[in-house]
Amino acid sequence: MTPVVLSEALTKRYGTLLAVDGLSFSLEPGTITGFLGPNGAGKTTTLRMLLGLAAPTSGRALVFGERYAQLERPALRVGAVLEATDFHPGRSGRDHLRTLSRAAELPDSRVDEVLRLVELDGAANRRVKGYSLGMRQRLGLASALLGDPELLVLDEPANGLDPEGVRWLRDFLRAFAADGRTVLVSSHVLAEVAQTVDQVLIITHGRLVVESSLEQLTARVGGSVRVRSPQLVRLAEVLEHKQISTTLTNDHALLAHGTTSERVGEIAFAAGIAVHELAAEGSSLEEVFLGLTSESPS
Repeated sequence: MTPVVLSEALTKRYGTLLAVDGLSFSLEPGTITGFLGPNGAGKTTTLRMLLGLAAPTSGRALVFGERYAQLERPALRVGAVLEATDFHPGRSGRDHLRTLSRAAELPDSRVDEVLRLVELDGAANRRVKGYSLGMRQRLGLASALLGDPELLVLDEPANGLDPEGVRWLRDFLRAFAADGRTVLVSSHVLAEVAQTVDQVLIITHGRLVVESSLEQLTARVGGSVRVRSPQLVRLAEVLEHKQISTTLTNDHALLAHGTTSERVGEIAFAAGIAVHELAAEGSSLEEVFLGLTSESPS
């Protein structure tokens, strides 16, 4: 199977600055990948090379087996948002989307569909200059969805969203991937995407330092989740069935090792097991992320 995205030794130099250094990874259909790293790590430069907006110094980036520029009607296959400020402030949200849809030879009816998808239909006729940052993020996502793409590439999409908006975005991306489509979402904050992604790519100083599933990264943490429940024995059996090891403590709690409180809660809920307490112990994913990305380049 051809990967949806393939990066092979992708490198980008700006004079003496090495922005991206031999970056290789691949994305499969139906997955959500978190592209993580501190500000200035090379994330946006990588995304620009994937989308044909910057030429690599060496290496290559392929989308559906071809360079982005070679795709026929790319708007029907790839939707991207690299910044939430690329709007004419005097236009309404609907007019902005109509301009893009006509350029992509799409019907105007699609504009109203995506406005409903991102829950902006009530503000469609307002000028963009009156939109909040969160509303602009939703408008950017609407523009990416116009062609009903197979791949979404989003740069810091949770920036400016309130907690309700972040939850909405998480649910939307999960539904998008569940339909067999693919998401690449960048962020400099692991906590924003930890409940959304299937796998993570972590870069720093333009280099890949981690490529793994979220479960593997979680196991690397070495922490535990303390659980209290009136059904501890059954919960332990269910968790062990999910390959999560457990230990019963002297104070009648259960420690689930190498996982997250969110994961334990989801498993318990699906099994109909009441949970009275969930508390993470030991190192957090965020601490691991900070440790990986704070290392100086060799």
